[in-house]
Amino acid sequence: MNRRSALNGCALAAVAGLTVHESGPVRPLIRRPNRPRVEVLRCDRYDDAPRVIEDGLRLLAPDVRGKTVVLKPNLVEYSPSAAINTHPMVIAGAVEALHRLGAATVTVAEGPGHIRDTHLLLDESGLADQLKAVGRTKFVDLNFDEVSRVPLNTGLTSLHELWLPRTILAADVLISMPKIKTHHWAGVTLSLKNLFGIVPGSVYGWPKNILHWEGIDRSIVEIAAAVPIHYVIADGIVAMEGNGPLHGTSKHLARVVFSNDPVAADETCYRLLGVHPDSVRHVRLACRFGCSPSPSP
Repeated sequence: MNRRSALNGCALAAVAGLTVHESGPVRPLIRRPNRPRVEVLRCDRYDDAPRVIEDGLRLLAPDVRGKTVVLKPNLVEYSPSAAINTHPMVIAGAVEALHRLGAATVTVAEGPGHIRDTHLLLDESGLADQLKAVGRTKFVDLNFDEVSRVPLNTGLTSLHELWLPRTILAADVLISMPKIKTHHWAGVTLSLKNLFGIVPGSVYGWPKNILHWEGIDRSIVEIAAAVPIHYVIADGIVAMEGNGPLHGTSKHLARVVFSNDPVAADETCYRLLGVHPDSVRHVRLACRFGCSPSPSP
């Protein structure tokens, strides 16, 4: 077991090459806790994931008792030979552990950006069987969930609003569960980039190109400012490097990362991958918009 403290400062707050349409001091818009922390636990095999997930959550001590919890994994496409998605045993382990910690409900929710038949993806990936085995949970396809209007106010993009799923907006606690991967445009795809999956395809189409047209780095931070991530569980047991997020090569990191701060979590994850900070502009931008921590839920 390897415990790692989170970065408390924002040493990378200067964001080269990104124009922020703000006058005066930058407002802290992204939720960051008063006491950020990151826990990095070793896990060599997915068979051990449920035990490691429970250990990590007990270390993190998330405030979930009596609350509505939504898990947002990363489900994109399925390939038996590529580490694309958050592993089903990591997701199922989190469901069980959160129930033991007293969560009132635990929902798994995702809106894949490439495949319209989400239930086929659930079956092919093995997630459907895992969720059936653990019980006491349901899956919501965010591409077809009811939506509500959410105003945007960072000035990072030309968007003034997004129509987002009510399952996400109604959650007391949102946990981002990315697969630790590199990304050919964003540098990495981790807990912040994982929120692209909450933008519904039924409204914005596939593969949600409006977010790319607005600038992928700016859009990542825009969404993270609109929808707070309360906790992170990042699957790095088998990660991806190279031409991610779909066509990279597997990398056995044997790590699961837990955090109450998505910015600190993503900084830790890309360092585990050996990715240089200069290639991850959205994390630096997120740091700029979240340098003043906000209270924990």
